[in-house]
Amino acid sequence: MPSPFPGMNPYFEQEVHWLDFHSEFLSALRRLLAPQVAPKYIVQLEAHIYIHDVLPEQDVEKVPFLELSDRQGRELVTAIELLSPSNKRSGEHREQYLAKRRGLFRSPVHLVEIDLLRGWTPMHQESWPECDYSVMVSRAEKRPDADFWPIRLRDRLPVIPIPLRPPDAAAQVDLQEALDRAYDGPGYEHFIYRGEPEPNLPANDAAWARLFVPAGE
Repeated sequence: MPSPFPGMNPYFEQEVHWLDFHSEFLSALRRLLAPQVAPKYIVQLEAHIYIHDVLPEQDVEKVPFLELSDRQGRELVTAIELLSPSNKRSGEHREQYLAKRRGLFRSPVHLVEIDLLRGWTPMHQESWPECDYSVMVSRAEKRPDADFWPIRLRDRLPVIPIPLRPPDAAAQVDLQEALDRAYDGPGYEHFIYRGEPEPNLPANDAAWARLFVPAGE
């Protein structure tokens, strides 16, 4: 069953559900991407480790991301990041992510950064259009320029390129298809609609969103 929304499903933005969706979405994206780039490249699921000090204990949060590597030498070619609350909130974990990001920008590695969270501080440049969600593709050979897709709540998620090593043409992945595959299986329709999107939607968008909530929820 695909997600009932034409684009991003804002009910996934509840923090209680986000990390689970984050993993499902990247796994779905991997399944779309891997057959296109095999056997020359491999796509693996990795994780950032964030340690939260919650007295009297520490809470360890694992935030997944994708790495596309050359199969022969295992050199990293493209990093694919789905932003999380941990790296969008101000603080130590955002700074940790930004440091990694700056390192990638100085390297020959391409970066694909997908932001499907309306909350907190966006990563994109102020000169780029305002939007609810976004995708940035930074190709190593084009830096400091990058391609940017601004996305509104009611927009279909785009098909985006995943750059490879020249002369190989970029792979193409449909983010809407990835979201629909992520939605199909875990039974999200039975529990994510009990809460409300976070942050709250404006009144007109909230009324629009409720039109897509399955009957009985």
